[in-house]
Amino acid sequence: MEHTCPNCTFTINDNFCSNCGQKKFKRIDRKYIIDEIQYSVVHTNKGFLYSAKKILKNPGKTAYEFIYGNRVNHYKPILLVFLLSGISAFISFKIIGLDNIMSEYYTSQHMNSKLMNDMQTFMRSYNSFIMLLLIPIISIFTKLALRKWGQNYYEHIIMNAYALSFYIFLNILVLYPIMYFLRTNVNAFMIFTSLTTLAYPPLYVWFYKGFYPEKPLKTIIGKVLIIIGLIILAYIVLIIIAMVIGIVAAIVMGPEALKYIKPQ
Repeated sequence: MEHTCPNCTFTINDNFCSNCGQKKFKRIDRKYIIDEIQYSVVHTNKGFLYSAKKILKNPGKTAYEFIYGNRVNHYKPILLVFLLSGISAFISFKIIGLDNIMSEYYTSQHMNSKLMNDMQTFMRSYNSFIMLLLIPIISIFTKLALRKWGQNYYEHIIMNAYALSFYIFLNILVLYPIMYFLRTNVNAFMIFTSLTTLAYPPLYVWFYKGFYPEKPLKTIIGKVLIIIGLIILAYIVLIIIAMVIGIVAAIVMGPEALKYIKPQ
């Protein structure tokens, strides 16, 4: 039976309009709602679990497959980072109590100030946004370091989304349980979290070896060191800029600015 497409008025002979892709009209009933819920939940979970399994097994290879066309079963990488960073923030702040631990540590080191408290609040409130913001910034450095290896800047964004997703998965599954048991010992907690930064270089090497299996390991290690060097350089520049802004603010605002940054 022929139907007229409600979107483009084209004649529909099958379940979908061959002109615009609109599904044949059907009244919304209980079956429609059940089917929509089932599709949304199953499809989302299937994509998430599929991507999680592939990323944990080989994040670099997974990023390569997605960039070069194998995308139908995958959860969208940018959306995945946003989702994982939200889960990570909930665990770290609500379950582990990271903000309280950091506040206690800063107080013990005489570093606690209104500025530090506001920074913690900002990090807690906008964790997902900050995570997403890191991706295009880090992609600048990876693009510079790997500029002759064939990927454009936007493909580097996808690569770094997968790399960050893997790191967050690692945090949730491995690091956070350990941090949870160390949460009552601030010094041990801080030492452990500091040591976890040593995992960045080997994880980057593993990621890029998975993405570029044809490249020698020695070459990949060299590129990773360049990337880390660029990130450290950018971090130093950022600190210098922050110090300059702080000095200017202190001059302009006077004693009020000093009270804001002075440890309590």
